[in-house]
Amino acid sequence: MEYDEKLARFRQAHLNPFNKQLGPRQHEQGAGEEAPDITSEEALPELPPGEPEFYCPERTMDLGLSEDHFARPVGLFLASDIQQLRQAIQECKQVILELPEHSEKQKDAVVRLIHLRLKLQELKDPSEDEPSIRVLLEHRFCKEKSKSVKQTCDKCNAIIWGLIQTWYTCTGCYYRCHSKCLNLISKPCVRSKVSHQAEYELSICPEAGLDSQDYRCAECRAPISLRGVPSEARQCDYTGQYYCSHCHWNDLAVIPARVVHNWDFEPRKVSRGSMRYLALMVSRPVLRLREINPLLFNYVEELVEIRKLRQDILLMKPYFITCREAMAARLLLQLQDRQHFVENDEMYSVQDLLDAHTGRLGCSLAETHTLFAKHIKLDCERCQAKGFVCELCREGDVLFPFDSHTSVCTDCSAVFHRDCYYDNSTTCPRCARLTLRKQSLFQQPGPDADA
Repeated sequence: MEYDEKLARFRQAHLNPFNKQLGPRQHEQGAGEEAPDITSEEALPELPPGEPEFYCPERTMDLGLSEDHFARPVGLFLASDIQQLRQAIQECKQVILELPEHSEKQKDAVVRLIHLRLKLQELKDPSEDEPSIRVLLEHRFCKEKSKSVKQTCDKCNAIIWGLIQTWYTCTGCYYRCHSKCLNLISKPCVRSKVSHQAEYELSICPEAGLDSQDYRCAECRAPISLRGVPSEARQCDYTGQYYCSHCHWNDLAVIPARVVHNWDFEPRKVSRGSMRYLALMVSRPVLRLREINPLLFNYVEELVEIRKLRQDILLMKPYFITCREAMAARLLLQLQDRQHFVENDEMYSVQDLLDAHTGRLGCSLAETHTLFAKHIKLDCERCQAKGFVCELCREGDVLFPFDSHTSVCTDCSAVFHRDCYYDNSTTCPRCARLTLRKQSLFQQPGPDADA
């Protein structure tokens, strides 16, 4: 019995957080009324002498017992369908407006609102049983596994929530979109254009005007105007055409026409399609500078140095092809990123010109040139045996066609000292001997000449 009496005293001395009847009574009392003393001697039985007092009103709030931990959370997290989620979102919005600004409860309610909206988006997005590969308009879309939230859908311009949404990326042009936006795509893959038409527009911003486009976007044909009504018209510096805000995101890119004509590398605003096309074409050697702008070599010293290095590398190539050690060491793979450098000295890519402008191409080519020359002139005896002796002076060291102080005959590929070659009126003695030999063969009398 003593235990029951102690338990009764303890329950009566402490506020019960789950007792809903005590709160309303206290709030209904007026300012002048006194609250009933629940700890009076009439309500509490006397304790035997020597027993400690359990009543401690100051510790009631410290224990956190005044909170109702079983109340329904704001936002109705148990909602399972779209209709209930929308209702929960509206309730959460109303609670956020009623709570004090910058309070902790308002911040918690905002977090709940975000989770509810993500849950609603997840129910709207058909993410189950999606194929891993989709082919559409020459795009080859692959399902992404990344959970990044920094991606943007190229179709609807909305953020891709990788945690809850399924999204695809084209392996050719890197076009990104939600799975629900795949069937709405109208732009073909830019990779097909690169494969079929690998050439640049070399006119600087060839503008034709909005009237030539019927005041519509050049890609999606949406109505546009310079006033921004109904949609803002944005010009692409590469094509010169105008696009809507969905097709033109103010991306920056280097314009090839401005590079080859003005040696201008300042990035300018281009459309999304032009940006992808320029990104895929940046490493393709399709620019023949000698035909497009031959005067460029007179004003850009870096290009003159690069052209000389490329010519020397082409003269070194026959040595490596016929050398076993060079083939085993795969020296020519030093230029695998710029394969066109071992094929000709005329074609350039935009990336080559960019690296030439920054100085990186000249430094890398000089290092490769030094490595190749070291193998031919010092390391390999077979390559050393393929050197030349000047046939005009027959003096000096062994000559190689890529030496800076030599001249090479364009007809017979003979190598001479540059000073000796020009002192003899640029006449190749080997070609002269071959010419005399041919003439003597044609002038010899036949077997029936005496008869």
